[in-house]
Amino acid sequence: MLNKTMLAGAAALALLAVGIPAGAQPRAPYTTGPHNITLPSDWEQRFIRYATVDKADRKIIRHLYVNPEAFAAARAGQPLPHGSLIIMADTRARLDAAGNPLLDQQGRFIAAPGWIALAAQEKQPGWGEGYPPELRNGEWEYAAFTGTGERRNVSLNGCFTCHINTRAQQDFAFNFWDYVQTR
Repeated sequence: MLNKTMLAGAAALALLAVGIPAGAQPRAPYTTGPHNITLPSDWEQRFIRYATVDKADRKIIRHLYVNPEAFAAARAGQPLPHGSLIIMADTRARLDAAGNPLLDQQGRFIAAPGWIALAAQEKQPGWGEGYPPELRNGEWEYAAFTGTGERRNVSLNGCFTCHINTRAQQDFAFNFWDYVQTR
């Protein structure tokens, strides 16, 4: 007859066999949606800014960040690693009296203080299952946040559609994929 100690040991071995450390709570089953992505509170200090893009049509500046673990693990010619978390942080450009963006010495937009919107793209094993083929972006999920980090309840179909239509061969990522290929 099995005692409680033997049962606990067998349970711990079973968890380790499926990749869950002993003592850890098993992850809830995956369901599609932005709730899977958590915006890290320290992203501004810890993440690496790898690109800045002036968006003249919207008079904004888009700052692109990636978590340092993905930055270190990414390799040219390979899909981006699981655990990649890309954050797109938008700020307004400072404008002159005529409403045109002010430029710095390099001809780039000058940022106004404060984020106006944040978006995140994260890749994890098995993510994306459950989306129809016309939306599935491999193992990526997307989420939208306000400039102060509160989750926005908005449709993300535009994210899925844009990434699948323009970047399916680049692991559904824009600037970070390009950066990894050329660094």
